[in-house]
Amino acid sequence: VSRRTLDTCPRVLGGLTRPGRSPGMPGGMSSSSSQNVPVQEASRVPGKSRYQVWRTTFEIDESYVPIKAVGKGAYGVVCSAKHTPTGEKVAIKKITNAFENLVDARRTLREMKLLRYLRHENVIGVLDIMPPHPKAPFNDVYIVYELMDTDLHQIIRSSQPLTDEHFQYFMYQTLRGLKYVHSAGVLHRDLKPSNLLLNASCDLKIADFGLARTSTESNAFMTEYVVTRWYRAPELLLSCDSYSAGIDVWSVGCILAELLARKPLFPGKDYIDQLKLIIRTLGTPSDEELGFITAPKARTYIRGLAAVQKPDFRASFPDASKQALDLMERMLQFDPRRRISVDDALRHPWLAALHDEAAEPVARGAFKFDFEDQELDEPTLRSMVLDEVARYRQRKQAPKETVAVHATA
Repeated sequence: VSRRTLDTCPRVLGGLTRPGRSPGMPGGMSSSSSQNVPVQEASRVPGKSRYQVWRTTFEIDESYVPIKAVGKGAYGVVCSAKHTPTGEKVAIKKITNAFENLVDARRTLREMKLLRYLRHENVIGVLDIMPPHPKAPFNDVYIVYELMDTDLHQIIRSSQPLTDEHFQYFMYQTLRGLKYVHSAGVLHRDLKPSNLLLNASCDLKIADFGLARTSTESNAFMTEYVVTRWYRAPELLLSCDSYSAGIDVWSVGCILAELLARKPLFPGKDYIDQLKLIIRTLGTPSDEELGFITAPKARTYIRGLAAVQKPDFRASFPDASKQALDLMERMLQFDPRRRISVDDALRHPWLAALHDEAAEPVARGAFKFDFEDQELDEPTLRSMVLDEVARYRQRKQAPKETVAVHATA
């Protein structure tokens, strides 16, 4: 198949059939089919409309009309909606009592700041953040995202037929988005199938940047809980003092394996079981491969496990292409120093039909979180979130920004 640009791919690939469930929402959300029709109520707040969505009150700008509830998760409820002035369909996430938990409030602020900076075809876009009425209490946050049809987790679980070309296109777009994110000095740190959103044309966007960090942040902030366990790299499981962009590459390797097998590769029950599963699948690492481990006890523990010969991946993935397995193996290197980089993964022969460096842009510069090393109380967080709301509104009213499509000089 000969194709060089993203624009041609949806015409070449078979499109996706929307699953019975419709989780087209920011990452980490689950969906349900019951009670998902919004019910309008009287609003006492000027300029706002009030709806009941999944037993949750949505008090939103009058310019948005909810269509249906599409998902809920630990951080809120999401509904699809129509922006009446433009006719655009969007996803609105309500974060209820956004400042009740300061850790969660920081996560919300982090994603707001980061997605205002990152502008790329393969990164989910925040279109708007609704300002509260000046005289109304500011407890809930409403974020308006691009609306997608589904996520990779739902596709993997479905009976949707997938071809090697689908796998290539999903992986290419993930790596293309990740190249841009990493070029801004940002690690996503929570890549998993449910955080990769898709539409029926197979276009993919990376979502849920609430755990993202810059690669220059202090170790105290770098080593806290990151990444859903099944997608967590060995250096995180072994509590290494520092880590790099390789943790995201490992997660992408796990996602590729899950696509090929239609089931998770390392479904560990706890972090010890996770390590054992990794070694059972990849084989016992050599002493040289253990050189990155800074804690002597962790190195001793790995050496004390029963030796396992490296199995042949082809036996576990009999229908996968040889080149797909080669890229997966290069991503799933136990030693992060040996793991393939995102740039080299994009240049891998398996993705040759899609790779075009001129259409793989990088960020305009390094992003810096300006608050991560500070202790922030609730009033300060409220003020900072309100500042972000104002910045989004200012951007919305300005001439439309260009989303990164071509490489910057």
